[in-house]
Amino acid sequence: MDLELLASTLSDLDEPAYRARQVWRWAAQGAGGFDAMTDLPLELRGALAETVPFSSLELEHEARASDGTIKALFSTRDGRPVEAVLMRYRDGRRSLCLSSQSGCPLTCTFCATGQMRFGRNLTTSEILDQALHFRRLGAVDHAVFMGMGEPMMNLDAVLAACQRLPQLGIGNRHTAVSTVGWIPGIDRLAAQPMPVRLALSLHAADDALRSELMPVNNRYPLSDVLAACREYFERKRRMVFIEYVMLAGVNDSYAQARQLADVLDPGAFKVNLIPYNPTDSPYEGSSPKAIDAFRSELERHGIGATVRLTRGRDIAAACGQLAARVGSA
Repeated sequence: MDLELLASTLSDLDEPAYRARQVWRWAAQGAGGFDAMTDLPLELRGALAETVPFSSLELEHEARASDGTIKALFSTRDGRPVEAVLMRYRDGRRSLCLSSQSGCPLTCTFCATGQMRFGRNLTTSEILDQALHFRRLGAVDHAVFMGMGEPMMNLDAVLAACQRLPQLGIGNRHTAVSTVGWIPGIDRLAAQPMPVRLALSLHAADDALRSELMPVNNRYPLSDVLAACREYFERKRRMVFIEYVMLAGVNDSYAQARQLADVLDPGAFKVNLIPYNPTDSPYEGSSPKAIDAFRSELERHGIGATVRLTRGRDIAAACGQLAARVGSA
């Protein structure tokens, strides 16, 4: 819900400050509306229901994948599209993929979000309402800011949301913020006391190819980005996750695996290899054999590597596929 509107409404009603904390506590526990908040006076519940929308987002469409993944398409009050995803895993994890912007201004060529029109930064309430929507469906325990947008370009709102996520059941140590390499944001995250994890969307270990895939590399070259990530590791003593989407014939060769290993520090970085999920881009995904060989070469050089388990591909909810298209859901 719009937490600022909630606070101002309660103030206008001459309610004590603790009422806002009561309302938030109910919402964070999965309450479906003000009427469920039984420790609020009945008259107040009615007044809030009339004046404060229970969510700052309107649910437009919800799709469910064969693997249990749920993708929700929302619209903001000014009509901006936003998508978020709930991923269920066999080990019991229920992880949220949250968006920080409507669209994205950084045009990574393999990402569907980068090809859609950029709207604006989302507010803290709009970020939290994505999480609250899924919390009303059941318990949640992990979150990644890997949905629409570059979180480091909206870091104030992202960090404010991270402060409240533990009350939904998502601790900071189970929250990751992904960036394409926006150095000012990496530096700020390193200075934060919250133990939020950092993930770097890298995808190529040389500047020429990375600039082709990710134009932001022209502004923040790879060597500078990795230096900022090393500083994050030194200050937080928390490993940085490297996201690397596997593109057939583009970045998946033996030589490129060795090149990647050469620029990373064992112990400070761990690589997550991401099978490419189809979008409207011209790329094709690497074969399982090529991915396995790439991982083996990294491990041979002492770099830990895993292959991401793809979730929600059949509803266009997997990594890189969010594009706010109802027809794809």
